[in-house]
Amino acid sequence: MFTRRPAFYVNARAIIERSGPHGREVLLQVRAKPGEPRTLEFPGGQLDPFEPITAALKREVNEETGLTITAFLDDLNLTHSTVPGGDVECLTPSFVYQTTRGPVDSVGFFFRVEATGTLTRHGDHAEAHQWVALTALRRQVDTHPAHFNWLTLAALRHLFTSPWRAT
Repeated sequence: MFTRRPAFYVNARAIIERSGPHGREVLLQVRAKPGEPRTLEFPGGQLDPFEPITAALKREVNEETGLTITAFLDDLNLTHSTVPGGDVECLTPSFVYQTTRGPVDSVGFFFRVEATGTLTRHGDHAEAHQWVALTALRRQVDTHPAHFNWLTLAALRHLFTSPWRAT
């Protein structure tokens, strides 16, 4: 008997950074999707079938923020190979996640990037974009974890225990 497998998602998310008046800042947005809690998250989303990961990242960031990614802050070590049976892109993201329990089954890639352009105030179920200084962000994660999307909270906890925290 055929059993339908639940949906599995592959995502790319951006930690957009800039220098601000209070040091290094990152861009967060509010996810405004009907039926879901309004929480803070990093821009990004699902890859389309056979869409390269970095192309999906750039598309999602532009759809949700209006910004254009101009630089990757970690060495991507990007290679593309045409091999018998298909084409394969290999790269090194900032870090990878996999959900092992929760509302969705997914794997995804986070990239530290810089971007330019005019920040839109809404798009693709994203709104209320805000630049947050890393020092304030750390306090907010510690004191108000419910303000964050569950995946973003896990990513921030990972980031704050990695060498990135010093940048």
